[in-house]
Order: sequence, then C-alpha cells, then structure tokens
Amino acid sequence: MIGSLAALVLSAAPAPSQAQTFTPSRFSVEVRGQGPDVIFIPGLGSSRDVWAAQADALAATHRLHLVQINGFAGQPLGASAGQVIGPVVDELARYIEANHLQQPAIIGHSMGGFAGLTLARQHPGDVGRLMIVDSLPFFSAMFGPHVTAANVEPQARAMRDAVAAADDTAFTAQQTAGVGRLVKTEARRAEVVAWSVASDRATFAQAMYEVMTTDMRAEVANVTAPITVVYAYDPAMGPEGVIDGLYRGQYASAPHVNFVRVDGSYHFIMFDQPAPFQAAVADFLR
Repeated sequence: MIGSLAALVLSAAPAPSQAQTFTPSRFSVEVRGQGPDVIFIPGLGSSRDVWAAQADALAATHRLHLVQINGFAGQPLGASAGQVIGPVVDELARYIEANHLQQPAIIGHSMGGFAGLTLARQHPGDVGRLMIVDSLPFFSAMFGPHVTAANVEPQARAMRDAVAAADDTAFTAQQTAGVGRLVKTEARRAEVVAWSVASDRATFAQAMYEVMTTDMRAEVANVTAPITVVYAYDPAMGPEGVIDGLYRGQYASAPHVNFVRVDGSYHFIMFDQPAPFQAAVADFLR
C-alpha cells in the first residue's frame, strides 16, 4: 500500500512584481508564464518535472510556480533536516504572502496534495482553490477501517527506519519492484524510480512517516476553499465501488468538493492518462 506514495528546469524571467522578498529554505520555485497564479506541488520523492506537460500547456495563460521540495529527486537537502510537511506548508504560506499572490490555485499530487490540503486548512486566506491528485486526508485508512494514526504509528515508524537504513542497492530494488503499482505506463517508470533513488533517504522516509501518521479527515469540513479531487481507477485496484467510496468518503464533509475519476490509470495520472488529466486541470482552472 505504501507504494502509492513512494514512488524542468523551466526558465523564464519573472515579472518585476515577482521579485521574491522571501527565499524558502525547504523548497525552490521555478516561475514560468504570466496570468493567474497556480502553485504546483509534487509528491513524495518526485521532481517538479512531473508537471512538465501541464507547465507547457498552461504557461501561455497562467503564471506557474513549480515547487521542488528539498531532498527530493536530487534537489540538495540544505538546512531541511527533520520534519518535512509542516515546515513546507509554513514556507508555502510565507511564499504566497511575500510575493503578494492573491489566493492562487494549488495543485498537488500525492504528498503534495496532502500538503495542499494542510495549507488550505491552516491558511485559508492563502488558497483560492485546491486540486488534490490521488491523495487522501488519511492515507493509512487504506489499511483497514479500524486503523488510526495512533495504532499505525509503530508500523509507520518501522517502515521509516527501514527505508532510512536501506543501502542504495536495496532501496533501488524496492523502488523498482514497486513502481509497477504506481505507473501503468511502462515508459515512464524508470523516471519515477530515478527520482526516488536520487532523493535524500532520511527525508523520503520521514515524509512517508508523516503522511502515514497524520489524519486530516476531521479537518476537511473546515476547508473553505473549493476542492477538486482527481483520483485514479483501474480494475487492477479492485472493485470500483471500493475506490469510489474511499475517496468520496474521506472528503464527504468538505463544504465545496468535486470528484473526477480517471479510469485506466495508476497513481501517476498525469503520465498514464495525460489527455483526461489535462482536461481536468483545464476545467479546474476555468
């Protein structure tokens, strides 16, 4: 199950109003295009390149802020050791405010979607609308209906410690074995594995632990921004009613929520079904 989380240098001169007065220590941002602001957050161990097709499609009409989390996919860790998601969310809020972004749209995949949900809950004035791509308010509920953040913690801690302690050969083998459950399109699998393998192991493991042990389900009702949940379905995942129920159930209390199911896809929807995914993004931003 945890495999569903594990896995551009896009250059453009920013407009004068885009001069940054705050330099994040937890992530870098590539800015591209002009227009309404959209912040893209990649998932666990992923590069900002995961959004390359969306960036190419939207740069003519939107100003894109492509986040790359420190320690993921070869980005230097810098001074980012320790907790991952909380500090990233705090710095996203500071980035939005320092750059005078007016309620930007947020699009996050996997752990990036979870970070976007946390941002929308903790900083409601900073988020205009939120697209969450294949991510849940409580990931570990997939293990069973009686799982809680407390009783899954020992398992999550053991997994974190095992990932952090694995040597390069073992970790690469693990990621290679698991990528077939994440990416249906064989031609894109090596890319996803390479991102994970290039990630700082301790940061990867800690972020995985945080997603497994944080339950945001009770907070969903307090998210005021409109939410679009895009989720994957393929018969290999099991009965479609189970998958529909999982996503719709966890987000049911959101005041403003729309669901988009993309069939014939695994976790990396933007790779497995690029046209339907791009259509969902366009509808979300319209």
